[in-house]
Amino acid sequence: MADRLSILRHSRWTVGQVFLWIAAPALSLLSTAALAANTDFSTAPTWQPPTAEAVSRQLDGYLRSSGVSPEKQQSIRDLWSNTASATESPDLLDRLAPALARADDRVAQLIAFCARVDRPAKLPDFSWLADSQTPSLVRFNMRLYYSRWLAENNYDDEAISWTDGMSLTDVVSPDALLFYRAIANHRLVHADQADIVLAQLLERPEDLPVRYQKLAVLMQKDLASLDDESLDHIARRMSDVRRRLELGRTGKTVQGVENGVIDSLDKIIKKAEDQAQQQAQAAAASGSQQSSTPMQDSHLAELKAPGKVDRRDVGHGADWGNMNDKDREQALQEIGREFPSHYREVIEEYFRQLATEPGDQNVDGSGK
Repeated sequence: MADRLSILRHSRWTVGQVFLWIAAPALSLLSTAALAANTDFSTAPTWQPPTAEAVSRQLDGYLRSSGVSPEKQQSIRDLWSNTASATESPDLLDRLAPALARADDRVAQLIAFCARVDRPAKLPDFSWLADSQTPSLVRFNMRLYYSRWLAENNYDDEAISWTDGMSLTDVVSPDALLFYRAIANHRLVHADQADIVLAQLLERPEDLPVRYQKLAVLMQKDLASLDDESLDHIARRMSDVRRRLELGRTGKTVQGVENGVIDSLDKIIKKAEDQAQQQAQAAAASGSQQSSTPMQDSHLAELKAPGKVDRRDVGHGADWGNMNDKDREQALQEIGREFPSHYREVIEEYFRQLATEPGDQNVDGSGK
């Protein structure tokens, strides 16, 4: 099942890239009206970024119902307008947050917390972000603002938790919501969830900040090559355990991840042991099969000649048995170095017999 999911992820990304490469020239020839129609050649994105004008209207409606004094309302509208030209391409969430902070002290405290350089030992209580009494413009967008900080500081579980139940239409930066959800799921090795979010984010690549678009494509490629239960997969989960421990997390969640890593390692070790055992059994079976029929390839060739050989005289032409004592002793020493010591007596007896045998006998003693 794990391999199948990995193959599906890789296939989906590969097919999508090939389709874009093939279809791009043809799509460029289509008219705007044809693209607007939902044909088989195009799919309408599931989300759309709001315009600055639309957000401005939301902010104005919130201010009118907030009970803020008219003078303060105007200062907030001025701040919103001035931040439009503060940067070349300001993010709507970063424009909205300071404006909301002037109307709500809780928002100001959250922004101040997220601006801290040090990591706190314990996260603060921002339960008002989940309170239905908090105006929706403040509640959802500041949850996103906080979730972004959490993801950037490796609080991935919390980043996902704070964005649960939020719709893309609830926030002024739906691309940021998708991007940081993808980041958190990618680091938690939630490959399937990350795949879904990344695919949705890349529905509108032209509307994304460059960093979002580049990193989203890299994450997609990375996940396409990730095999479930592989050593790479296990190493990432081990890195997640280390991240949790660095944050002081030692509860059931991190213990569950640790147990999952151990189980995966056990599976890999068991698989390696089974493969080694199968190879050993195959080698043993091969050896047994060869020894049971040893004569199939090892037999004497048919003899074509009469089988007669000339006999050699190895004991008489050079006075084989008539060695003097010095030469005999030297020969025995040489032989003693090459053979076990108890052979010496046998060898000496053999030399004595050679010395006493008649000189006209052949080697086999037959006299013929």
